[in-house]
Amino acid sequence: MQSLSARQLWAIVALTLMWGMNWPMMKLSLQQLTPLNFRALTMSAGAIFLFIWVKSHGHRMWPGRDQWPAILGLAVPNVLGWHMMSIYGVNELASGRAAILGFTMPIYTVLIGIVFFGERLTRRVALACAAAAAAIVLLLWHEFSRLTGRPLGVLWMEIAAASWALGTVLMKRRKLQMDAQVLTVWMLLAGSLALWAAAFALEDPIPWGTFSGVMWASLGYGAFINYGLAQLIWFGMASSLPPAMSAMSIMAIPMVGILSAPFIVGEWPHWQDWVAVVFIVVAIAAVLIQPRRRDV
Repeated sequence: MQSLSARQLWAIVALTLMWGMNWPMMKLSLQQLTPLNFRALTMSAGAIFLFIWVKSHGHRMWPGRDQWPAILGLAVPNVLGWHMMSIYGVNELASGRAAILGFTMPIYTVLIGIVFFGERLTRRVALACAAAAAAIVLLLWHEFSRLTGRPLGVLWMEIAAASWALGTVLMKRRKLQMDAQVLTVWMLLAGSLALWAAAFALEDPIPWGTFSGVMWASLGYGAFINYGLAQLIWFGMASSLPPAMSAMSIMAIPMVGILSAPFIVGEWPHWQDWVAVVFIVVAIAAVLIQPRRRDV
């Protein structure tokens, strides 16, 4: 387990706030827009913004012909699988509960690394997994009766979590000679094209004239915060840290989602949410706080 630099630590804090608040913001957007249209619109706008931003910083943007299979292969789990499945989950469930289910991802990350890539299960990672699982159980406590009536939403979120976990592991092992920011742009562009095709086939056209000011603000947040700054931070972090650490280090995101939901969509937390905060802190500490080395 490696220690974090100050820059990496601040990146984790920023990402936690951005993605935590994004869960109730998505729920707010889905009040006026269908799931696939929402994802396609915000993802494509964010991808265009990122393309301009990254190119303006002097990066070589155009991949070689031999790089496209790897780009598309990484885009499927990291972008299409996670973002398409999770938006269906948010549409079915309360935003805070969907966030909790989505962040079973770190457990899948560890299991994939152990089963398929021969990684060692350390005591600290095992503790982090156990604490994260305990937090999830507590946070779902109040929702068990609702979830049993909405199994499809739970299924969408667990497929999304497993897909994101696989993408995180593959990002770490990629042999693609490309800057992480450039790779992020092309994965989002490829994913948004697939989402536009699915939205065109499965959903009604976007009702542009009916959007409220709040709706436009939530779309802006989704495009330029969730798919802009946060994506750059995440893929840069995922490619520079061990998969288990980069996954576990942002376990506070569901907590931020739950605590911001009352002010955005009127979803109030319960006592289980507060107790679960302790377990989330334990999960984060298990991978971030390094033990002191004793002098020999």
